[in-house]
Amino acid sequence: MRRSRPWWDASSTSTARRPPREEQQDEPQQGNAVCGIAGIYSLEGRRLPAPGIVDAMCQLIVHRGPDDQGTYSNDRAQIGMRRLSIIDLAGGHQPIHNEDRSVQVVFNGEIYNFRELRKELEALGHTFYTHTDTECIVHAYEEYGEACFAKFRGMFGIAILDLRQDKLVLARDRLGKKPLYYTTTRDGVLAFASELKCLFAVPGFESRVSNTATQDYFAMGYVPEPATIYENVFKLPPAHCMVVQGGKTSLRRYWTPVFEPKWDLDEATLTQRLIEKLEDAVKVRLVSDVPFGAFLSGGIDSSVVAVLMARNLSAPVKTFTIGFKEAAFNELPDARAVADHIGSEHHELIVEADAVTMLKDLVWYFDEPFGDSSSIPTYLVSKLAAGHVKMVLSGDGGDELFAGYERYRKYDRLERLRRRSLGLAGPLLRAAGALVPGHRGFRLGRVGQRLSQPFPDRYLSGVALNTSDDLAMLLKPEVGDMDPFARVRHHFDRPDIASEMERILAGDMATYLTDDIMVKVDRMTMATSIESRAPLLDHELIDFSARIPFEYKLRDQTGKYLLKQAAKQLLPASVMQKRKQGFAIPVAKWLRHDLKELMFDTLSDRSFRERGIFNEQGVRRCVDAHLAGTHDYSEQLWLLLTYEMWAKRFLQPAATKQVVFS
Repeated sequence: MRRSRPWWDASSTSTARRPPREEQQDEPQQGNAVCGIAGIYSLEGRRLPAPGIVDAMCQLIVHRGPDDQGTYSNDRAQIGMRRLSIIDLAGGHQPIHNEDRSVQVVFNGEIYNFRELRKELEALGHTFYTHTDTECIVHAYEEYGEACFAKFRGMFGIAILDLRQDKLVLARDRLGKKPLYYTTTRDGVLAFASELKCLFAVPGFESRVSNTATQDYFAMGYVPEPATIYENVFKLPPAHCMVVQGGKTSLRRYWTPVFEPKWDLDEATLTQRLIEKLEDAVKVRLVSDVPFGAFLSGGIDSSVVAVLMARNLSAPVKTFTIGFKEAAFNELPDARAVADHIGSEHHELIVEADAVTMLKDLVWYFDEPFGDSSSIPTYLVSKLAAGHVKMVLSGDGGDELFAGYERYRKYDRLERLRRRSLGLAGPLLRAAGALVPGHRGFRLGRVGQRLSQPFPDRYLSGVALNTSDDLAMLLKPEVGDMDPFARVRHHFDRPDIASEMERILAGDMATYLTDDIMVKVDRMTMATSIESRAPLLDHELIDFSARIPFEYKLRDQTGKYLLKQAAKQLLPASVMQKRKQGFAIPVAKWLRHDLKELMFDTLSDRSFRERGIFNEQGVRRCVDAHLAGTHDYSEQLWLLLTYEMWAKRFLQPAATKQVVFS
């Protein structure tokens, strides 16, 4: 029975009517919460500075949830959300509360095991008034406290307002699929949101650019968590919750992938277990009341996901693929072969160079400098899919989980050379590099330098976009210490993992996967108001796969060995023979031709020169050498372009004026 309202239930507003209990369905349906959340909380117990702040924050992320808005507020706190309706279209309105309204929750994401949790919680005496997965969060928190997050299978950014204990709890999913930012103001207010831009609506917010974060961006192509491009603004790390109570905050980790002990199973048994885990991870994500489909590149990861979707659906899967005129980057024929194999309703789009001019607008969705050029095709394939569906499955995560990237094979070869040469290869190659002219000598010197470095720099120097020498060429000394790996090394320091190669996998999952891949996919799908689900990043699949012996991941210079053995039972031979291409665009060529004018205009602009952070002579050297074809500086030039476009968008007056795509 619903209790009367207590004193703390100050207000709850909605732009959509909540259906009464008798109108709700008999069987629990997942109240979709793929959206954006925001809120403010007084750390010092004082009255908040102004009403309606959370409404203004939510208006800046309408693209994340165009279907609904809901808020809760009292003198000490305001929380709100924007909702993209996918499941239980009428009944998923937030905030969601407990029986006496003392716990209020806003939530961005999906909890896939909510039905099992609901049965468990009802057996313990909890009473539900909706059929949403969000309400499972409410009652799980009541029952288990902060330990509840380890029980959730899904993706999420969560804010829980506990009015009885005068406490705010924030949580983020294990792999960082859903974002959550926070900061504190001089007035003692903690503000949080799904996107950085929301913080501009908070009185007292200061957007001071961090030199350290700027250097990190030029080193890695992204700003590693927990930092952001702004000082005193942070990302809540994946697999963490934050408890705010009594004016103090504390961070707690609730999950870490465990790589030991290894499974003692033969290859055939491991392969069948893997197929079962893969199929289960796909099946739990096939819950939707709206049309959905799959991103399909024709590679192993997305093809396995697509074929398992087709195997578990009665209607044809809708698949979406991006292609290029440049054959080296075009995967359309491979994707068509998979689409034909599974009988999908297939859709394609050819990317032209002029599509990159939209980068000026895409920076709005990233909020901070983001240097991964594959954001362009990711946005375009999302936009293509948005014309047909509201939810897609993707193949993200397979490379980090099963050692699929070429850089793992290169590092393995490098380590073999280092061990066989008894440490002499590094000095010898550096000396050879100094004697051999041109690009060949440059590469020899770089390899020799890597061989002489300690772990993990030996690996990181091969995957970073810029070394310390490169940073010195692009940036003025005042920007920072020019140590490109200072903020990411600790992720590769896992003494609990015996294999150096698997420390690399764990480190990449905590850095590149979280801060690049997950950011790219979340922002570009949300920009087009569709949801992306990643079965290969299911934490139960990760827990299983982490314990697979490494020789079943990288064997004889073949990455994803066991995943490919599983895929052979699902896909035609032509797909298995496909060369890995990655989701890239021909940036080097475009910058020499189609984008040459854009590059000149941007890097010669007065505002670029007046930033006070760029080494103009070094930048000019990059431009001249790239256009002359004597050196490929496309990565450096793309980073410069992206940074300057972001700076013009967010460091100018009226920075949060929203961009709307036509």
